[in-house]
Amino acid sequence: MVTVDPIADMLTRIRNAIIARHESVDIPYSNMKFAISKIFKEEGYIKNYKTFVDEARKKFLKVYIHYDENNKSVITGLRRISKPGRRRYVGAGEIPRLRKRIGLIVISTSKGIMTDRSAIKNKVGGEPLLVVW
Repeated sequence: MVTVDPIADMLTRIRNAIIARHESVDIPYSNMKFAISKIFKEEGYIKNYKTFVDEARKKFLKVYIHYDENNKSVITGLRRISKPGRRRYVGAGEIPRLRKRIGLIVISTSKGIMTDRSAIKNKVGGEPLLVVW
């Protein structure tokens, strides 16, 4: 099945896994989803991620959800910013700031996928893909 917005599909799968209290979730592989998972791991939003190939030779990404000591997910919200029907682009000085610095924005730049803090530090703009808190 072809999805129109694979990143939104990834976020929905993670949201559903958190609601159902699953330990992990399988997501169809793409380089962009791999880069987003890498950022989530570096920032502490997920425990780990791994790639594997199933019997039909399709590549998948397994994301392990991180729960705290009270059995609550570290991720409390995920939201897509730039969508296929409405692309948004920001310059280096126009990157949106989050209230109280809780959470992060994942931005696709010419230098790769990075967080909002990295983009501001490197003085590059791009397409804000999603926000996680």
